[in-house]
Amino acid sequence: MNTISVEAGLILAGILFMLGLISVMIRRNIIFMLISVEIMLNAAGLAFIVAGARWAQPDGQVMFIFILTMAAAEVSVGLALILQLYHQLKTLDGDAANKMKG
Repeated sequence: MNTISVEAGLILAGILFMLGLISVMIRRNIIFMLISVEIMLNAAGLAFIVAGARWAQPDGQVMFIFILTMAAAEVSVGLALILQLYHQLKTLDGDAANKMKG
C-alpha cells in the first residue's frame, strides 16, 4: 500500500485550511461561510490523522472523531440560526445579520 509523506499531508491540510479561511473572509452568504468552516475543520482533522500516522498512535484518529462530533453540532446550530435569520430578514446575507438589534 502506498503512503504519502508527512510533509505532503501537512501541506495539503494547510492548503485546505487556507482555502477555507479565505472563503470565510470573502463570502457574504452564510451557507457558504458554514461550508468554509467545515473545510477548515476537515483540514485540521487531516493534520491530526497525518500526525497520528507519523508516530503510529491512534490519537490522531480519536481527535478526528471529536472534530467530526463538533462539526455535526456546529452544523445543527448553524442551520437553525440560518433558518431563523432567513425567516426574519428574508435574506442569507451576512451583513444583514449585522443590522439586527436585540
